[in-house]
Amino acid sequence: MVRMTDWLRAGCVALLLAGAASAENWPRFRGSDGSGVAPEQGIPTTWKESDYKWVVDLPGEGHSAPAIWGKSLFVTSAIDAGLVRSLYCLDADSGETRWVRSMGFNSNRKHQKNSFASSTPATDGERVYVAFSDQERCALAAYDFEGTLVWRTWLGPFSSQHGLGASPIVFEDLVIMPNDQDGPSSIVAYDRRDGKLVWSTLRPFREASYATPIIIEQPGSKPQLICLNGATGISALDPWTGLSLWQSEPLAQRTVSCPVYGQGKIYATCGQGGKGTILIGVDPASVSNGIAPTTFRREKTLPYVPCLIAYGDHLYMWNDNGVVMCVDPKTDQTVWQERIGGTFSGSPICIGGKIYCVDESGKVAVIDASPTYKFHGFSELGDNSHSTPAVANGKLYLRSFHRLACLAAPQSAGK
Repeated sequence: MVRMTDWLRAGCVALLLAGAASAENWPRFRGSDGSGVAPEQGIPTTWKESDYKWVVDLPGEGHSAPAIWGKSLFVTSAIDAGLVRSLYCLDADSGETRWVRSMGFNSNRKHQKNSFASSTPATDGERVYVAFSDQERCALAAYDFEGTLVWRTWLGPFSSQHGLGASPIVFEDLVIMPNDQDGPSSIVAYDRRDGKLVWSTLRPFREASYATPIIIEQPGSKPQLICLNGATGISALDPWTGLSLWQSEPLAQRTVSCPVYGQGKIYATCGQGGKGTILIGVDPASVSNGIAPTTFRREKTLPYVPCLIAYGDHLYMWNDNGVVMCVDPKTDQTVWQERIGGTFSGSPICIGGKIYCVDESGKVAVIDASPTYKFHGFSELGDNSHSTPAVANGKLYLRSFHRLACLAAPQSAGK
């Protein structure tokens, strides 16, 4: 007879193994929780182009980041001015293409810094979910790891002068897609197994948002879906039902970068004209009558497109113009501010206490995520980039307009 303690012990071991497995993957934009922070160790901080484990060409152009689960890597690209948009599955160890699945769309207007393949796929280890859109329709599709189409649904037209930028995320048995547009907007959730609509929540709209949501779970509280757009600022929904829980003050300009969560607070920026204008922070534990009061506000030297990094006790801001800052959010004091140079349209990620970000010319800059500034230098990617790095299983993946490169930690280089 198996004792209850044995069952509990086995369950704990299973949870630990599942957590460890999840930590090795990079299943969505900016990692498993959208924070852009990974515990990986040993990734080089400077390197030569000859140090890459592999570099592969991707037909066409795209700005999406890779999503990785085990040895499967998913990334998107588009050719013929967006008339053909494709999901690629590569072997994460070798870069070999396993399969390609393409969809036809109309060409649509977009921002000059956007692409027709900027939305990052999301995966749950069984299927991969990908979004593409033109003016007439927005598609969300699910494929299994063999490339078989499991389901596809149409969200309706997509009205935006800049094109699609937000990405889907997976929460339990739901695929959640932000659908903030210049016109009527919503957040939608589909059953990840069969593509049936579970809930759809209408959103106040002003201009399209390009921010991908995150899920937070505070101690003693249920998970909350944290979304961002200008009209409602930072807002929280019940991820199972889509019911509104609370929102912050509106944000005056367009929202592009994602919200981040650190030290119990949620931070988000807005901006215009290539620079951030307002950063606010809210405490979800201080909500009153459906409103989360602003507990932190900053209106100078802010990123617009690059997402923030919350690491340790500090916020790290990688500005579009190459100015990088470490800020103490408790005091609003700038710990340090340095100009690295370059122009950035991708977001940084933090790997083992080091922050990596790729500038538009394809140079990868690395600094310490520390209250003491240290710049490790630039390393060449060899192609222009507006993308965000990904890391999984001891390997750093760097996307450029036309290529994907893999840099391995020394101990995993032969794997």
